[in-house]
Amino acid sequence: MQNTIERYRIDAKQGYTDRIDEELYKEQLRYESENMARKIEIIKMSQRKLLGKDLDPCSSEELQEISRQLEISLNNIRARKDWLFKEQIEQLQAKERLLLEENARLRKQCDAQPWLQISTQPNQAVAYLSSCSKSSDVETELFIGVPQMRCL
Repeated sequence: MQNTIERYRIDAKQGYTDRIDEELYKEQLRYESENMARKIEIIKMSQRKLLGKDLDPCSSEELQEISRQLEISLNNIRARKDWLFKEQIEQLQAKERLLLEENARLRKQCDAQPWLQISTQPNQAVAYLSSCSKSSDVETELFIGVPQMRCL
């Protein structure tokens, strides 16, 4: 019986301390939430100032500090942008190398045929030149319309 009473006292005492701990915990959370609300408001004010809003109450020193912060931010943005462009250039150069290698491989597959062929039908060009060479005059008139082979 004495053990039961002792356990009851311990449990009752434990329940009391649990309630005190719970109240302390709630108070701590309330304090932290108030702190967070203040910090959020300060950050919002700072953001408005950085966006150029609500600058009327600012002193000259505050405006210079805002200007300095903006310059630092701008430099950080430019550095990041430069780094991204360099990365993109490196990727494009790697892609170019791969395409050149593939191009060389395909060129070898096609028995190294030249890229530009001057004329696929050389006889036609010679026939045209010989038929036009009968006339020694040069045609200098301007014709509007579909181009045609004209020999006088």
